[in-house]
Amino acid sequence: MEASQFKSDQYVRFCPGCGDHAICMALQKAMAQIGIPTHQVAVISGIGCSSRMPHYLNTYGFNTIHGRGGAIATGVKTSHPELTVWQMSGDGDCLAIGGNHFIHEIRRNVDLNVCMFNNRIYGLTKGQYSPTSAKGFVSKSSPFGTVERPFIPAQLVLGARGTFFARTLDVDMPTTVDCLVAAQQHKGCSIVECLVNCVIFNNGTHQWIADREQRAEHSIILRHGEKMIFGAQKDKGLAVEIDPITFVPKMIVVPADDPRVLVHDAHQPDTTLHRMLALMGQERFLEVGNGEIATENDLPVALGVIRSVEADTYDQAVSRQISEVRDKAKAHTFDELTQTLESWTL
Repeated sequence: MEASQFKSDQYVRFCPGCGDHAICMALQKAMAQIGIPTHQVAVISGIGCSSRMPHYLNTYGFNTIHGRGGAIATGVKTSHPELTVWQMSGDGDCLAIGGNHFIHEIRRNVDLNVCMFNNRIYGLTKGQYSPTSAKGFVSKSSPFGTVERPFIPAQLVLGARGTFFARTLDVDMPTTVDCLVAAQQHKGCSIVECLVNCVIFNNGTHQWIADREQRAEHSIILRHGEKMIFGAQKDKGLAVEIDPITFVPKMIVVPADDPRVLVHDAHQPDTTLHRMLALMGQERFLEVGNGEIATENDLPVALGVIRSVEADTYDQAVSRQISEVRDKAKAHTFDELTQTLESWTL
């Protein structure tokens, strides 16, 4: 299939330069690569810039109310398990008003593909700080700097017992397409954090890793079964070191030829290493929003598929339960049911 088959006839109304354009194109490419017909795909969204996506894809779609995309998407997948269901959401729509739905669709492991656009700002409502904005971030709703500590999406996903988490960057089209394809192929709730730039209200928020000259040094693309090596010269690797005093494991950077360099295992059921990888660079990343400059000693931000493990899905369990109840039921039609009920003759 061709990506053009998944483009609708609607004018794309993202601002010029917005990172959402890239994710939209990547999603169309991924859908074409996956090869599922357009009439077997449903795209559900809440409210926000990213939530306009159903209008730009030639599939079934539903633009719901703020924060409720997860609830609707769960209903669609449970009632029509044969459909491939995508949920489009932003850091405000997904982590603020929709936060409760977000953690429970993950906990239930509904077979959904969730794209969470993270630009660390409320873009559609014109520049208020969001749940992922850096502490101290100055915005229209925090003129003296927000005093709140931000969410790190990966922590929420893993804390809710997520089976799939990936992170990608708007300026890295190949990695984005790979992550979206992997998300669809995973059976369960797939969360893809899409780091996107809001050119109008939070321009440069991901500059530390988005800048072409710095990207190789400040990010690492994880691939299952491959060594964790990064750097412009591919001369750095990741290893784990145990603190001799606290006995707490921590991620360290070592030379690429060091035998301690880890091989990425996205399928490991234990979350310990996945959590360490997902949190790499996040504290520094949040500080960069306040104008601080990253150094060469900082751990890189992990991109690609960080976690992908198998578990029973909510929609499969519900469908199986219904079949079991039907098989054991004495009544199979409404008329048969009425005959089993208590009745009186007057």
